[in-house]
Amino acid sequence: MAERPYTVLSCGMSIDGYLGGASDERLILSNEADFDRVDAVRADSDAILVGAATVRNDNPRLLVRSAERRSARVARGLSPSPAKVTVTCRGQLDPQSRFFATGDAEKLVYCSSASESDARSLLGRVASVVGGGPRVSMRWLSEDLHDRGVRRLMVEGGGTIHTQFLTDGLADELHLVVAPFFVGDSRARRFVDDGRFPWHPDRPARLADVQRIGEVVLLRYALSPRCSEVP
Repeated sequence: MAERPYTVLSCGMSIDGYLGGASDERLILSNEADFDRVDAVRADSDAILVGAATVRNDNPRLLVRSAERRSARVARGLSPSPAKVTVTCRGQLDPQSRFFATGDAEKLVYCSSASESDARSLLGRVASVVGGGPRVSMRWLSEDLHDRGVRRLMVEGGGTIHTQFLTDGLADELHLVVAPFFVGDSRARRFVDDGRFPWHPDRPARLADVQRIGEVVLLRYALSPRCSEVP
């Protein structure tokens, strides 16, 4: 069997399971202390993956914020921040977005074969475009990343990407931060879509740790035998 990176899914959600509100305005689901924790997880990763919708809607930098952590990575012979990875069906991403315009690490865009030509024309100067067949499989993508030297992958969403990694059994850990409020609007995006998940009432996920960080709570789930923090 082909190898894949050790994969950590990272997500913040409301008490009722939403990733944000129903409007285009970004909803803050965490606090500075937790942002620093996420920064440490990023610094320990070889690559960070987000979906194309996250690139378009949130315009993330996906950089290590701490100067000390950046310096430590450089001292190990790494780039200051991990490589950035996204997946797109249509290839319609802004090459001037912060995902592409910030950071010196490699940027990878996985796309379907139908959109590969357009993606190369639009993004070929700012990223490596990788064709993934009629529909990009997260398992194939993970194996391809491993072949490229990625040993630890951090997945930061959004909901479609989380759903695909979880239903395919590709996650080793889930870091789930719960904010102390409700969204209460079904037009908003939930943490995951419908699907057949490996964890269910007869096979529950194992809770590795619970941590209070100010007014948010971090739940860390061990989702594979590769997770060393299983109690």
